[in-house]
Amino acid sequence: MGIFDRPYAVRNPCGPSTPSEYDITATVLIVGAGSTGLALAQGLRKAGVSCVVVEKHACLDSHPRDWNMGLHWGAPALRSLMTEDMWARIQSVQVDPSQPTAGKDALNFMNAQSGETMAVIPVQNFYRLRRRKLRGLLVEDLDIRYGKTLCTISYSSDGKCATASFDDGSSISANLIVGTDGARSTLRRLVLGPKFGAIRRLPYSATFVQARFPAEKARFLRTFHPLYIAGINPEGFFSFLGIHDAPDPNDPECWTFFFYISWPYSLKEQEDTAHWTNAQRLQQVKGFAQSFADPFRSAFEWLSDDHPVWCMALSDFDPGAEGHRWDSHEGRVTVAGDAAHAMTYQRGQGLNHSVTDAAKLVEAVDAFSLGKTSRQAAIASYEEEMIERAGDEVRLSTANTEMLHNWTKVLQSPVLTSGMVRSQGNGSA
Repeated sequence: MGIFDRPYAVRNPCGPSTPSEYDITATVLIVGAGSTGLALAQGLRKAGVSCVVVEKHACLDSHPRDWNMGLHWGAPALRSLMTEDMWARIQSVQVDPSQPTAGKDALNFMNAQSGETMAVIPVQNFYRLRRRKLRGLLVEDLDIRYGKTLCTISYSSDGKCATASFDDGSSISANLIVGTDGARSTLRRLVLGPKFGAIRRLPYSATFVQARFPAEKARFLRTFHPLYIAGINPEGFFSFLGIHDAPDPNDPECWTFFFYISWPYSLKEQEDTAHWTNAQRLQQVKGFAQSFADPFRSAFEWLSDDHPVWCMALSDFDPGAEGHRWDSHEGRVTVAGDAAHAMTYQRGQGLNHSVTDAAKLVEAVDAFSLGKTSRQAAIASYEEEMIERAGDEVRLSTANTEMLHNWTKVLQSPVLTSGMVRSQGNGSA
């Protein structure tokens, strides 16, 4: 069932009474069916605002990689975008649905070389969600059009709408186009140009693994924490290990673990090793793991020599940086989520800011579609709040990444001094 089949009124402020030079398909066109785009679409649907989502891949699960994300202070925002029935199923998308979300929990940081506990970071209502399962929940009852790669955006001369054109020759017009197409956003590059719209590469990389183990080994890895643990190595490494999927709590051999090591890696080193094979990446990260204590050391040692891994350089995009302020064309185009503020992940903030963007955007669209304010004013207000809030976190998270990989500064890192609370502005948490 598509959004236009839903049994409630759909609002479009530029309907038949205010014709435009373009045939407007929906109030909002969302480019990118990631977690941000789908959460936004659900919020708009809940508010009765017409929207269409376009996705460049052929289906939701075309991309083979999956990962999990922490949701904590952003949980109320995500809940506001969902129906009560959908939120009631949020436990089903946890990495281990059998583990209830604790009101109070802790993320343990250990000296990954000695095995000693360095810090215990308190967290409240900390959800650990699988990205693929979250998207599978959020996709319900939405109008999603797959195989749509964005090429250009044009703007009607009457100021009413914008039109996105795709590589298959089709186009869609809407009152507002929102780019939620990830850290390497095509829409962001279109509105800012290739120079200012590009992601900023950072001199750090990480190699990621997903793996299952025999029952005894799987149980051993979970003795350190049933869900997740982080490690900081004095040699300049950071590591994380946790459950990614536990469909049966009584069958350890079906548990999938997700773990990685990140390290300082200059841009030249990244370029010089860009051609490396999977075997070379695996050999490299196994070598790093030799200086680690358990559980990290064993998790990497137990991998077969042909086990698949993936290596990704860290990057960021600060919407508050010079040259990064896009023209919204009277409120007809904007960005949200990683497309607006790609950030490093060691402080666990990305999803929380992304769903907050979505909730704030629903409020903005609701306001202009009901005639409470102009579209231009509503989107300007959204962007001002988002850029200040998330831009500060981009800078804080990047500083945190730098400190976590520098043993002399580790204890001053934001995650160890302030935990994972929302940033308060001025580069502090």
